[in-house]
Amino acid sequence: MYLGIDLGGTGIKIGMVDESGNIIYSSSCPTRANDGYKVIAEDMAKLIGETLKETNKEVKDIKSIGIGVPGCVDNAKGEVIYTANIDMLHAPLAVELKKYYDLPVYLANDADCAALGEYFALNDESVKNLIAITLGTGVGGGIIIDGKIFAGSNSVAGELGHMVIKSGGEKCGCGRCGCWEAYASATAIIRETKKAIEKNPDSLLAKNAKEEGEVNGKTAFDAAWAGCEVAKKVVDDYFNAIAEGLTNIVNIFQPQAIVIGGGVSRQGDKLLNPIKEHVYKYCYGTGLVDIAKISIAKLGNDAGIVGAAFLGK
Repeated sequence: MYLGIDLGGTGIKIGMVDESGNIIYSSSCPTRANDGYKVIAEDMAKLIGETLKETNKEVKDIKSIGIGVPGCVDNAKGEVIYTANIDMLHAPLAVELKKYYDLPVYLANDADCAALGEYFALNDESVKNLIAITLGTGVGGGIIIDGKIFAGSNSVAGELGHMVIKSGGEKCGCGRCGCWEAYASATAIIRETKKAIEKNPDSLLAKNAKEEGEVNGKTAFDAAWAGCEVAKKVVDDYFNAIAEGLTNIVNIFQPQAIVIGGGVSRQGDKLLNPIKEHVYKYCYGTGLVDIAKISIAKLGNDAGIVGAAFLGK
């Protein structure tokens, strides 16, 4: 068995994972984000103890513990270098957790863990190189090369959402303008939906938003699928932005597979079909070499736990 821990800004999730990637037990607790790494390690240890008790397992049944962290890590030192939403700076989190349980403890970025989880879930021996994209509040990315996480020379590679696709474009949270995240995230489609409503107050899109009382990541999709031309334009532009970034990724990495997760991925084939048409038309090498298969991620919110667990596989 393996233990996977997904450390988030508001919650810590744990799962016991078997060799096949099945989560046989999971639990969670709030993240005491401002109390330092020792308190976080203590809470993780409590979750581990609860997990062992509830599954009737002993420490000897566990091969390793993996932790996905929303930030930069140094796995060799067992250290969280930095994370924006949790009070940890050069924090020896893995070393601290080993004081409670004498097991191998591995650290990785949470998006990288999600990518690793999806890589194992794909269960395709012909695929060794995979890119995982998460379309949520931001755009997350994880890179798997030869079956292993690629984190770069300093453990912070994979910030795919922060490549620029439109110079001088929309301001991104990272400080640059025109980042892929500023156009392909759920935040981006909400922004563009609001703009379209302001310009077209008599549209079905505006009517639906008023009835719902808010504009969310689904508002434009629901109106578009109901036949609203204003919403269709918002959605078409959004899909085009996603496809532009994916085309860049294919051109840079030429992976064998790309998986798309996050809330937007629930649109399924309505998302995939136009994106694939664009990517396969414009990416370098089309018609001459095999191009990445693009699909919806399988594990959803469990990807981070499974990937973290399998850091020690």
